[in-house]
Amino acid sequence: MHSSPPRKTVLITGTSTGFGLATARLFASRGWQVVASMRHPERAAAELRALPDQVLITRLDVQDAASIQTAVAQAIARFGAIDVLINNAGFSLFGVFEGITPDKLRQQFDVNLFGAMEVTRAALPHMRERHRGVVINVSSGAGVFGLPMLSLYNASKFALEGWSESLSYELASQGLRVKIVEPGGVTSTAFGQRMAQEAAQSSAPTDYAGFEARAHEAFAELRRSRRHATSEDVAQVLWEAATDETDRLRYVATEDIKAWVTARREAGEEAYLALMRAHFADLAKPAR
Repeated sequence: MHSSPPRKTVLITGTSTGFGLATARLFASRGWQVVASMRHPERAAAELRALPDQVLITRLDVQDAASIQTAVAQAIARFGAIDVLINNAGFSLFGVFEGITPDKLRQQFDVNLFGAMEVTRAALPHMRERHRGVVINVSSGAGVFGLPMLSLYNASKFALEGWSESLSYELASQGLRVKIVEPGGVTSTAFGQRMAQEAAQSSAPTDYAGFEARAHEAFAELRRSRRHATSEDVAQVLWEAATDETDRLRYVATEDIKAWVTARREAGEEAYLALMRAHFADLAKPAR
């Protein structure tokens, strides 16, 4: 009688809502053991709480080093291994650069970049010892192309992409893979609500008032004109990245951003900038 192979385990950050929650649901539905980590475990979804033998709900705040170490140790103690790490936790500042405070700037990088680095650092010794594992970093279309009002989010995601690519070369020597998943235009998450809250706290010089108004309208028009993906769509791409057993580095997760990603990577600098400036041409109008 043959025993069944051990179930695999995924640790996901930021699973209280959005991509993280959808991904935890999907992996659990396909028989994986799931470490659903979040800043506030008391807010965990009921369907995750209903699977206590398969899902470990634990506190992990990417800005709290002790919570990272504890969550990784709990995951290994409970399930014996971490096969896949998905660095999903993140948020976006929205507003012109001059309106963002230095404290908020640092928080943007602490969560989106340094947090992912520290969670990965905590998991790597275990993965290296086993000579297998996948690290997946959730980036964004904003990690590929620049956007007005999102300069700090862009900066954090551009940095995440550069770090991920460099890390992939290093970890290949240890039998480990690194993947980058790039979603964009997803509205069925709490991400937009957080972004609106952050925008309300920014205070730009009044010289930008006309620009900001036009930028808000430009983004509203983009939202109206595009087919929006869902968190479940992104979860499917994360599943593919985790399980396809390839060395593929980047996965564009939503249709909405593919034209811009393709232009950035394939069209050449002049053609790419012409495309982007055409979308945001009205923003360049001088104040009157």
